[in-house]
Parts: sequence; C-alpha cells; structure tokens
Amino acid sequence: MGMSGALNNIKVLDITHVLAGPFCAYQLGLLGADVLKIESPTDPDCARGRGPDDAANAEGLGLNYLVQGGNKRALAIDLATPEGKAILLRLVRNADVLVENYATDALAGLGLGYDVLAQKNPNLIHCSITGYGDTGPNAKMGAYDNVIQAVSGTIAQCSGVKPGVSFVDYSTGYCAAFAVSAALIQRMNTGKGCHISVSMLEVAMQIMSPEVAAVQHPVQADRGKEAGISAYDTSDGRLMLGAFRAQQYKALYQVLAGLGHEVAEIADIQNWPDIWAISDVAKNRLAAVFAEQTTDEWITVLRRVGLPVEPVKTLQDAVQNPQLAARRYFVPSSRDPQVTLPQAAYHMSEGGPALVTDAPKHGEHSVAVLSELGLSDQEISDLVKNGIVVA
Repeated sequence: MGMSGALNNIKVLDITHVLAGPFCAYQLGLLGADVLKIESPTDPDCARGRGPDDAANAEGLGLNYLVQGGNKRALAIDLATPEGKAILLRLVRNADVLVENYATDALAGLGLGYDVLAQKNPNLIHCSITGYGDTGPNAKMGAYDNVIQAVSGTIAQCSGVKPGVSFVDYSTGYCAAFAVSAALIQRMNTGKGCHISVSMLEVAMQIMSPEVAAVQHPVQADRGKEAGISAYDTSDGRLMLGAFRAQQYKALYQVLAGLGHEVAEIADIQNWPDIWAISDVAKNRLAAVFAEQTTDEWITVLRRVGLPVEPVKTLQDAVQNPQLAARRYFVPSSRDPQVTLPQAAYHMSEGGPALVTDAPKHGEHSVAVLSELGLSDQEISDLVKNGIVVA
C-alpha cells in the first residue's frame, strides 16, 4: 500500500467476517500492514449489507463494514475448491499473519488448518478468534457479541439490560491485535511463528476482572453504588460525577458547603470503608442538591476544584465533542465525504496509525493480487469464468 507505520511491510491475510476479526485486521492495517481481505465469491462478509443506508448496503458497502474495512485490499476466492486452496497456500508462503474468526476447525475442515499452513510457512502467525476458544466443551459452538454478553454475566451485571454496543467484539479485536503484535516481536527473537487462540468469552471476563474475581472470593461484600461515582439528575439533564478517592469526597463536600448545601456524612471521608458506609439518606441528600441547578452550572463549579464530571450525553451529541475533532479521531471517507470513519484511539510520535484508503468493494483487488502471485491473465480469466474468483 505504500504506507509507513509501525507494521509497515507486514503482510496480513484477513479471512474474517462480522466484527471482531475485521476490527483486529483493521487495527493492523491502520499501522501500515498490507492487509488482504479474503472472502467467499458467493457469501461475502455479512457486515457489507448492514448500516443505515440501504443503497450502500446493496452495494456491499454498508457502514458496519466501512468502519473497519479501510486500509485493506479485497480478494474474493472460493477456498473450498482445489484452485482456491492452492492460491491461499501460495499467499501463505509470503504472509506474516493470518487472522480468521470462523468456527473452531472450520479452516482445518477445508485442509487449511494451522498445521498445514505452518508447514508451508513456519514463520506464520495464525490468529483464530472464536466465541469460546479452541479447546473445551464449547469450542465448536458459534457465538455473537450479544450471546457472549449473556453467558458471561455481563447483562446481569448491567441490571439485566444488554448494553447497546458490541463492546465484547471490539475488545476481542483489540485483544487479538495485541496478541498478534506480541507474536511478531516474539518471532523476531525466536524466528518462529505460532498459533493464537482468542476467546470472546474470556475477553468478556477480562473486562470484568474485579467483579469476576470478587464473586469467586470466599469473602463476599454487599455494597451499594458509591455516591461519588454515580449519575445524578440536574434541573435540566443528568451528570456523571467522578469523586472516587477520599480526598475527592472532601473537595465535593467543600464545594457543596460553599454553596450552602451541608452533606455532613461526606465531610470527613478518610478511606474506602468510609466511602462504602455512606448511607442512603446522604445519597438522597446529594440527589436533591444536584437537582437544584443545571448540568452546566454543576460542571463549572465541580471542575473548578479538579473533580472529574461530565454530562450524560446522547451518542448524537457525543460524536460532536470538540475534543474528538482536536484529536482528528474521525476522518471523512474518500468515497463519500458525508461518511465519517473512526481511526485508532491513540497517537504515536513515530509510525502511528493512519486511515489511507477506503474499504474495498467485494473482490476489488482480485485481479491485481492474483497477478502479483504470478498467475497469467488467462488463468485469472478462467478462475473468474468458473466462479472460483470474483473480480
């Protein structure tokens, strides 16, 4: 792709679909890796058909695909055919990484499992993303983000309401990208590739590490929501307070007292037990106080003493945050400037992430990729004619 980045010259075969896998490969692509998205000619990534714009969906360029499809090239090839398998094995010879998120052993069932691929290229890093991992009684069960949220206890932990975001998928993609990066460094030291198995269930558990450790602990404690890190209704909206540590409670007390609101119970908070002991009476008093002024008024006075506090915003308002604009987190699509696309959630002083090219159409680069592999025009034409390749 001619990009410069931390992963420049790393070749990635992206045999993924839906969300977690494509997001992993997208993170690698943002850092300059040459990512080749490989899809079935007849059953492309289903995310291509999902998004608010039905016309774009029909083109296979749905928004759910676009937000994690940039900086990739696209090859549409039938891996179930001998010709398709032979081409993948040729691609594997020069690849650094293969990422896939099909059911456990699905590629092995096609004769393209890690053992076969590693024989062709011992340096290959093969990252498999599945719902439950590649061992254990549930290894071959399929899963989606919402199902994992249910079985992991996440929904129960959120008062029985499923969060309206696919955070397990995205966290899994990040986990996989991190593991791939670690494996690339390991390969520099050992000269060997490896197989990586990423489990969505384990990622969901990891996100709740304090909670899952606590429910297994022999000592159980029934504690309510901490007063200082709760949301409160104001006279015109809702704010989220961030008084977490003892000294922050003292600052909160002083602010409120200065405004004529005496909440004696938080006057002398010294430690965690003091915080956990704050009564419902005091919490109700805080709620009544915050309801007396506007969200902006509270934010002004609380920030003045260094307390973290933010309004509870709608997503539509949240994306307009000037902080995101200052960090250039969103960039317009080069294909459609009305579409804004997210980049990576970090900056680097050298070799950092950049979105350079838009998500490709289904099979957009099939001819170019096969030509680079050394196939003749006639061979490529025959593959297309026989439905093994879409170009």
